[in-house]
Amino acid sequence: MPSLKDLRNRIASVKATQKITKAMQMVAAAKLRRAQTAAEAARPYAERMATVLGNLASGITVGPETPRLLAGTGSDQVHLLIVCTAERGLCGAFNSSIARLARDHANRLLAEGKTVKIICVGKKGYDILRRQFAEQIIEFIDLRSVRQIGFEQGDMIAQKVLARFEAGEFDVATLFYSRFRSVIAQIPTAQQIIPAQIEASTTASDAVYEYEPDEGEILATLLPRNLTVQIFRALLENAASEQGARMSAMDNATRNAGEMIKKQTMTYNRSRQAMITKELIEIISGAEAL
Repeated sequence: MPSLKDLRNRIASVKATQKITKAMQMVAAAKLRRAQTAAEAARPYAERMATVLGNLASGITVGPETPRLLAGTGSDQVHLLIVCTAERGLCGAFNSSIARLARDHANRLLAEGKTVKIICVGKKGYDILRRQFAEQIIEFIDLRSVRQIGFEQGDMIAQKVLARFEAGEFDVATLFYSRFRSVIAQIPTAQQIIPAQIEASTTASDAVYEYEPDEGEILATLLPRNLTVQIFRALLENAASEQGARMSAMDNATRNAGEMIKKQTMTYNRSRQAMITKELIEIISGAEAL
């Protein structure tokens, strides 16, 4: 049985850890409000962009003049996986859930004889995936120096992806991130971004639109922009999901530390009481012997 001094040190250590987890929970809660507001503000723009592209795409016929970002290369042999995770840990299963979804997708493609290439955005996803896919990882984008995600980060990643697509390095690109729903619910999501998966508008309307220039030229301009918007939205969703997951994880850690302190304090009190009782018995026994 540990000594009373060991128990006191253990209780003090757990209390110090509890203060840290509580502080991290409060910091995550403050950051979550800003990240959630940014993610929710980006959703209508991204959805409206998809609607406009759907209207434009419905008016053209796929052919040689169709932008390659919409029509694709005509092959699906080489797949690029863009895996967006956090730069830091202590956020529960947030990073591992995204990495697991990307790993399962990569294993399925490899089993089908496809070629897989991976771009990791975020250190934690890179650390997880390089254990199994070190040869497939072609680039690691580190955002640890970025204090707040902005449109320039999404545009930077999109330009890297576009350059590789124009160079013929891949046929299909899929984006992996976690969509924010609530503090306790973050949904790992896989979204194909090249060729763009555009749903035709289902809104009933008798309006007839004439575009100047034509739909193909507008799509050639909007599709790269849409790629940036979708990646930027994924980064914002990830930022909100990360803070929500960290807030939940630190809350659980704080509660667990409290339970551990109660158990250790009870053990300490029982050991102390047993030691006092033992000393009293020894004193009484000595007095009776005299």
